[in-house]
Amino acid sequence: MIARLIALVAVAWSLGFAVFMLTLAQPADPRLTTDALVVPTGGPGRIPRGLSLIDDKRAKRMLVTGVATGLRKADLVAANGHAAAIACCVDLGPEAVDTRSNAEETSRWVREHGYKSIRLVTADWHMARARMELGAMLDRDVQILRDGVPAEHRLSRLVNEYNKLILRRIALWTGID
Repeated sequence: MIARLIALVAVAWSLGFAVFMLTLAQPADPRLTTDALVVPTGGPGRIPRGLSLIDDKRAKRMLVTGVATGLRKADLVAANGHAAAIACCVDLGPEAVDTRSNAEETSRWVREHGYKSIRLVTADWHMARARMELGAMLDRDVQILRDGVPAEHRLSRLVNEYNKLILRRIALWTGID
């Protein structure tokens, strides 16, 4: 009986992992516009993608959430260029330290500005959990456009991310925070 239960859980986990892998977020159509962009720190390609979208006028503002304490816009310009876009349209969010607090910081920022649509720009492997956390924090009338940044796919990272996704989904369903 126990062996069957363990086998069932292993099969369910494996099938879920396969679905997770097959549904990694793709880059969104760059022609689509939203009120704002949200870019959690933590991986290559995210901030440059967001800055290119701001330059192309695909959103009014961009929040970079989870920046290191003390990071200035000048530091962002030095690392990425796009001085005009950063000066006018980029906000730095230093409060977040993980995906959940990225969502908290973002939801406050979205409410403060009254945005109704945002483009979430994060690594393809991170999108499912980032989107889930953000969706749980935002008002239901705010639309979230997923914009996956292609990233390196190490098996250990993917397994770890999938397990975090499962645990956070259970926590949200059960109300455990």
